[in-house]
Amino acid sequence: MHLFYTPNIQAEFYQLDEEESKHCIRVLRLKNGDQVNLIDGIGGFYLAEIIDDHPKRTTLKVLNIQKEFAKRNHYLHIAVAPTKNIDRFEWFLEKATEIGIDEITPIICEHSERKEIKIERSNKIITSAMKQSLKAYHPSLNPQKNFKEFIHLAKADKKFIAHCEDGEKQSLVKDFEVKGNYIILIGPEGDFSPDEIELALQNGFVPLTLGESRLRTETAALQACFEINYLNR
Repeated sequence: MHLFYTPNIQAEFYQLDEEESKHCIRVLRLKNGDQVNLIDGIGGFYLAEIIDDHPKRTTLKVLNIQKEFAKRNHYLHIAVAPTKNIDRFEWFLEKATEIGIDEITPIICEHSERKEIKIERSNKIITSAMKQSLKAYHPSLNPQKNFKEFIHLAKADKKFIAHCEDGEKQSLVKDFEVKGNYIILIGPEGDFSPDEIELALQNGFVPLTLGESRLRTETAALQACFEINYLNR
């Protein structure tokens, strides 16, 4: 299956940009009459035919559209502190997209060692993972936010904070409500500060355990992503 990301598709005919056209014609060696699939990132899955195999501006004709293709029954937003080693954060973006996630917000915490990420590069990683896993929904990657700012703006049916401090915590399995809207906070390598944990609790976040092991930031975020998807399956 040859799949192309076409986020601004609206009409019966569509022209691939120069990069995608080159990949379609020069690399894949497709030609007039060949059929390909398109995804728009908001649930549309298209069948299209090449009608002009120009290597810089390939034109397609849409033959069929499926709306809400493989739409999931829940909404998952993970707010995670970017890791000092950016490769590990990008690994999380890729794998979470493959498993299933709707929204990602990088949060800057008191113990954060990385203060910024490259949104354009990160979105390219997400797009590639979306295409590879045959998904029609492109996860939203928000600009980075200060922890306190995010806490005051965060809205969801269920809000969790996964941290390493002692105390009573809820597992996702306990009293779990399927088909929900969830936000999960994952802290930096040095964990959330006590003040950040207290602020989250004051704003309706529930302490969350992801098991007995002490997990790396990106592993904890992916574990949470997996559990939510598994429990909603």
